[in-house]
Amino acid sequence: MNLPNAITLSRLVLTVVFVVGTGAAGLRGHVVALIAFTIAAASDWLDGYLARKLGLVTPLGKLLDPLADKILVCAAFVFFCAKDLCPVWVTTLIIAREFLVTGLRQIAIEAGQVLAADNLGKWKTTFQLTFCITGLVWLTYSDIEVPGKITAFWINLSRPDGWLAQISLWTAVALTVISGGNYLWSGRHLLKGSAR
Repeated sequence: MNLPNAITLSRLVLTVVFVVGTGAAGLRGHVVALIAFTIAAASDWLDGYLARKLGLVTPLGKLLDPLADKILVCAAFVFFCAKDLCPVWVTTLIIAREFLVTGLRQIAIEAGQVLAADNLGKWKTTFQLTFCITGLVWLTYSDIEVPGKITAFWINLSRPDGWLAQISLWTAVALTVISGGNYLWSGRHLLKGSAR
């Protein structure tokens, strides 16, 4: 267990904190969810950076890092469905893609291979995290009864029908489809082998 992998595991703990925050009603719960999610999103960059810089890239890290991302993002999108901030079909598509890639990775492991995240998958995660943070900012600041100028700025920036939420969501959807197709194409030999 090295430092990058420990940071990755801490993201799973932060996901639990995030889920607890989403279950709490009102401003306090939304603040907890926003802080936990933002720290978890930042840790996604940090563990990868440290793994490369310190030469600590491991097969375990290649498996855990995208898995922790998937759990965090899927939890957030399910929550946003409940809050009517995201269409159900989008959440279904994202979760289906994550199950598909996780299944392919499992087949790869059994074949003695590692199916690492590609650049499109990383960009997909970036846009998903951007949308999720935008939605959490919206929920948090819209709970404030008497908004000041700074609060009004964040409310306007994070509006569900605003440019930031819309661009990040639909770019994430497009990259979800494209990167999922790329994984299928890259892992087609694994699927052929497992079907025998």
